[in-house]
Amino acid sequence: MTSWLPDLTAGSGPLYQRLADSIESDIDRGVIDAGAKLPPQRDLAYDIGTTVGTVGRAYQLLRERGLVSGEVGRGTYVLGQRAEGVKPEAPDVSVEGTRYVDAPKDKLRFDSTAAPDIGQGADIADVLSRTAQDHPHEISSYTRDFPDRWYEAGARWLSRNSFRPAADAIVPTLGTHAAVMGAIGALTTPGDYVAFEHLTYSQISRSAGLIGRRTALVASDDLGIDPDDFERVCAQKHPRMIFLMPTAQNPTLATLSAARREAMARVARDYNVVMIEDDLYGNLTDDPTPLLAEFAPERTIVAGGLSKSVAAGMRGGWLACPPAYRHRIRVAHKMMTGGMPFLLAEVNARLVLSGQASDIRKRSIAEISARIAIVRETLAGFAFKSHDKVPFVWLTLPDPWLSGTFKNACLEHGVLIDDEDEFKAGRSEQVFHGVRFGVSQPRRRGDVAGAVAVIRRLLDEGRAGYDSFS
Repeated sequence: MTSWLPDLTAGSGPLYQRLADSIESDIDRGVIDAGAKLPPQRDLAYDIGTTVGTVGRAYQLLRERGLVSGEVGRGTYVLGQRAEGVKPEAPDVSVEGTRYVDAPKDKLRFDSTAAPDIGQGADIADVLSRTAQDHPHEISSYTRDFPDRWYEAGARWLSRNSFRPAADAIVPTLGTHAAVMGAIGALTTPGDYVAFEHLTYSQISRSAGLIGRRTALVASDDLGIDPDDFERVCAQKHPRMIFLMPTAQNPTLATLSAARREAMARVARDYNVVMIEDDLYGNLTDDPTPLLAEFAPERTIVAGGLSKSVAAGMRGGWLACPPAYRHRIRVAHKMMTGGMPFLLAEVNARLVLSGQASDIRKRSIAEISARIAIVRETLAGFAFKSHDKVPFVWLTLPDPWLSGTFKNACLEHGVLIDDEDEFKAGRSEQVFHGVRFGVSQPRRRGDVAGAVAVIRRLLDEGRAGYDSFS
């Protein structure tokens, strides 16, 4: 190791993290052999122009990742290379994903799954008005205290099947995304791995990357995430947390069986992994499978909100967590979002506790079901997955279509959809040949029918009907 020096020019984050990442990369590539002794901390600190403490933190991070062992007086040694054929996932360099930051005008929005406009604005306006009249002082100030009704609303909204969280397990949040990120921020540290499926709601993995967390990818099949591969990832990378959507997974619509949920819980328990169960779409379904939290309540955080069923613009969300996590997550959520605005939190609680949110959800589901029926009729004969109550479709593309090319073809015909890369949590070599489109955002069912007809026409014509010379 006398001639080896780490490459610290790549990556971002604190120096100790970049140093640990560089050493890990060299171990994976075989530059540093199994059994090799790393340079003494003082020597390496001198060679790269940093402090012994920084090198010490990097070595400690490598020990936490299971890559090295150290003994006082003997030094730090590489434990061994990863299993053959297993490559480390590099952080996703794209923060934005494949969607437009500002959507092109005059296009039908099939790239969103927010709750459909069914006239709920009038209901919400009435609650907003009454809240402003009842609480003028609270609205004019910062929110310092959360009333009990905010917790009660979260407990009611997150309850499903036999899962009934207690009010003292609830954290009100600015939507489901903020709930998940609050949990990641509170319970992991920079450099930690968070596990994701190859295809998932990737904005969580990209957000986690912005705060220094790394992505570990877990394989899935048609039945959902693979518990055996999750165990492999746990043994190799020691993730602190995994993000899951067990019911109506986004974008594949897979729903995990009870047996797989039980297996995931066992692996998480064996490797001390915290599980985040995003039930945002599950809350729309009547699926009877017990929630993941029922198999491992001591290590599962359930997150959900109003965006897909009531109104995305209200930013209503809650999470239910083991009591030991609650204070840390609440503080992390405040630090990462600036805190809960009284007006939104109070209106969302009133909507839930009055029963209005449940009524709006029923009406939203009815509208979604009518639109999914249009899709099924129009795309009959093609391979796709849909659910009566979930506002998106996962379409498997026939040869010779590629996901990105099909997305561009739809765009040129006036329809915005999402390609598979939008849902990749990291740099995955897997190709799925799929696209996802939502049906809830067009205001009229006729617009939905027109957009699905465009998709059908492109599928019928194949690439012969589309080419781009730009």
